[in-house]
Amino acid sequence: MSFESGSISFRMFYVPGELPKDIHEKFAADVLGSVDYLLDEELHGWVGHRHLLDRDINEGSAWPSGFLRLTLTQAQRKIPASLLRAECRMEELARMQAEHRDYVNRATRSEIKKQVMERLLPQMPPQLKGIDFCCDPKEKILYASALSEKQLDAFLINFGKTTGVKLIPVDPVSAAWSEARCRADQWSPWSFAAEQWADCMPGREFLMWLWFMSEAKGGEVDLPEGGTFAVLVEGPLLFDQEEQGETAIRKGEPMLSAETRAALLSGKKLRRAKLTLARGEECWTVTLDADSFAFRSIKLPPTEAIDAEGRFQERMEMLETFRQAILGLYCTFAKLRDDKATCKNLDVEMKAWMSARPSRKLSE
Repeated sequence: MSFESGSISFRMFYVPGELPKDIHEKFAADVLGSVDYLLDEELHGWVGHRHLLDRDINEGSAWPSGFLRLTLTQAQRKIPASLLRAECRMEELARMQAEHRDYVNRATRSEIKKQVMERLLPQMPPQLKGIDFCCDPKEKILYASALSEKQLDAFLINFGKTTGVKLIPVDPVSAAWSEARCRADQWSPWSFAAEQWADCMPGREFLMWLWFMSEAKGGEVDLPEGGTFAVLVEGPLLFDQEEQGETAIRKGEPMLSAETRAALLSGKKLRRAKLTLARGEECWTVTLDADSFAFRSIKLPPTEAIDAEGRFQERMEMLETFRQAILGLYCTFAKLRDDKATCKNLDVEMKAWMSARPSRKLSE
């Protein structure tokens, strides 16, 4: 999945200040090194967007259509576990036969494993993984396919080391402040059911609000930037509550299942769901991880351009429209959540909506 074609999975980052004018030269200076002599260590380095060994980084290749577009490549040699076990066992059997023993001790097994790894590792082809990123310098926003915490740490460390720029991950707390000047980290606990389970999870509350808006309020929201968007929340659904654990609902009709109703009434909040945004004939679908604001497998409206550069530019414009819409929705929610009186009224409405939602058993 990349920014050039297909669906995209990404997290967003605020870019503080201006990027260095010679930033492509900084990436070129930290280009991925040769993998020919790589052994068991990890090698990180920057490459162009054409492939994971694209070491030709220059102003032309790094800035397609005015966007900074590069990839952080991780290279490492690994021995498949099944091959390592088989080779070690062969050596153990040979050692047992040569020494007329019916076993090998722990120290010998450790020695054999070390020797096998030293022999096999140079023969293994390097395994390559990439974290794609695309930065819009005008909007001061960066998209990167760093979804896991390990990927996130690796990307932020390497990007900061190369450029001197400290990116700010867009998450429920940072977005509340940047978009609405609200301190989400100071919001009081909010429970939709039993008060003893009250907590404050801004991202999950936002996803619950979107669900409420889509079912109880007509599903349309007017945004200052972008106009009117229709919102739809669909399954599969993942509910979570720290004291009660996760509830995943995938089969049948998740939105109408008795399990969904039980999860809502027990105080669990929606942590992950499929989200659709539509504006006229344009449609964006994505799976939203509410805690981290990670967007998985977003499908953009189809492009009309024929050439590769035109398609890329159109896709980035559609991605920018999606960003404005999702953050605009979150800004609207954050302002509602930040106002105690408004939030109290919203709480009453959402609890009434949950209690009145229809449900059916999976067997029906």
